[in-house]
Amino acid sequence: QVQLVESGGGLVQAGGSLRLSCAASGRTFNSWAMGWFRQAPGKEREFVVAISSSGGRTYYADSVKGRFTISRDNAKNTVYLQMNSLKPEDTAVYYCNIVNPLTWSTPAIASWGSGTQVTVSS
Repeated sequence: QVQLVESGGGLVQAGGSLRLSCAASGRTFNSWAMGWFRQAPGKEREFVVAISSSGGRTYYADSVKGRFTISRDNAKNTVYLQMNSLKPEDTAVYYCNIVNPLTWSTPAIASWGSGTQVTVSS
């Protein structure tokens, strides 16, 4: 059974930065491509960014390119999301998930965790 726990969210002003963490269980973490998704109030969950199992390749949604950076530490079973130049439209609950390496933006685990709230004030 895979357990994913997000943390690091909070309240920041527009233009500020925040770093999210996703701690994963399982000894095969280093074989999983991982991704971040987000869901804003009243909107559908959307893909944000993904990273290959080795960390060698990354895939970003156009809306966050140049502002967000995904990384991972396989020794710690953790994936990170560094968010810079935050905008009010980045306000959402952020979730992590295993992603299909063939499509990158498709979550592999049907059940989502609690996520972590990111609120950007204007």
